[in-house]
Amino acid sequence: MVKDKKILYSGMQATGTLTLGNYLGALKNWLNWDQEYECFYGVMDLHSLTVRQEPAEFRKNARNLYALYVAAGLDPKKNCLYYQSHVSAHAELGWILDCFTYMGELNRMTQFKDKAAKHADNINAGLYTYPVLMAADILLYQTDLVPVGVDQKQHLEICRDIAERFNNIYGEVFTIPEAYIPKAGAKIMSLQEPEKKMSKSDENVNATIRLLDDTDTIIRKFKRAVTDSGSEVRYSEEKPGVSNLMSIYGCVTGKTMEEIEREFDGKGYGDFKLAVGEAVADELRPLQERYKQLIADKAYIESCIKENDEKASYFANKTLRKVQKKIGLTERIR
Repeated sequence: MVKDKKILYSGMQATGTLTLGNYLGALKNWLNWDQEYECFYGVMDLHSLTVRQEPAEFRKNARNLYALYVAAGLDPKKNCLYYQSHVSAHAELGWILDCFTYMGELNRMTQFKDKAAKHADNINAGLYTYPVLMAADILLYQTDLVPVGVDQKQHLEICRDIAERFNNIYGEVFTIPEAYIPKAGAKIMSLQEPEKKMSKSDENVNATIRLLDDTDTIIRKFKRAVTDSGSEVRYSEEKPGVSNLMSIYGCVTGKTMEEIEREFDGKGYGDFKLAVGEAVADELRPLQERYKQLIADKAYIESCIKENDEKASYFANKTLRKVQKKIGLTERIR
C-alpha cells in the first residue's frame, strides 16, 4: 500500500470512565500526531467483552469514550475515530491470525495471567487470544507507529512476531509496527497505592482521578493521596507517593522534576498536594466543558461516527482482501 503519510494506531477499551492516567499516559499525547501521521483511534468495544458488561451501561460508556476523544482535542476530520465493532474486518482478521499464532506465545503473555487471576470465574478464550485481536487491530491499517503504555509492550512484540511470520510465508503483506512509549506520564500510579497503576476498575474511589470528576472531588482526592515519610518534595524511588504526584504535576504544568523540587522547597506535603489538585482541575476543566456540549449534540456525534466508521472500513478491508487472497480464500463475488 502506498501511503501519503505513515500510519499511527491506538485505542482504549469502552469500559468505565477514563482516568487521569489514561489522559496523561495516552490521550493527551495523541493530540500531537495528526500533522505527521494518518491517525486511527478506536473505541475498543470488542476487547471490552472479555469482561461481562451490562448492555445499557456498555453502550453509554462507549458513546462517552467517543465524546471524550473529541473533547480532549482529537479532531474527527483530521483523525479517524471509530468503533472497533463497526468494522467487521477486525474480527475476521483476528481469526485468521489466530491460525498463525502459537500457544506457547500466548502462554507467555503476562497480562493474561494477571487478568485471569482477577477474573477467576470468567477465564474465557477471548481473554486468552486478546493479543491476537490487538494484532489484527494494528495490522489492518498497515500501522507504522503504536503509542503504548509499558504494560502493552509485550502485546506489540507478539504483533510484530505474527506479522513477520505471515510476511515470511506470503510476502510483504503487513507493515511491521514500531512502539512509541512516552517518557513523561507513561505510567500514572494509584493515589492510594503508588506501587500500582491508576486503574478505571479500582474499587477505592480515592485511588483514581476520573476525567469527569468535578474540581472539589479532584482536590479532595489529592489531599487524601498517600505520600511518604518525611515532608520533603523530592523525586526518588524511595518516595513513590510523592514521586507519582510530582510526575502528574509535571505532566500538567510542563515543569521538570528539578523545577518542582525548587518550587516546593521548604513547603510541606499539604501545600504540594493542594497545588497538584488545583493544577489537574485546571487542566481538565476545558475538556469537561467541551464534553458536556458534545454529549448533548447527538446528531453531531453520530455524523462523526458514521463518517469515521466508513473511513476505517475502507482502509481495513483493503488489507483484509489482500490477506484473504494471499492465503487462498475464495474471492467474494461483489
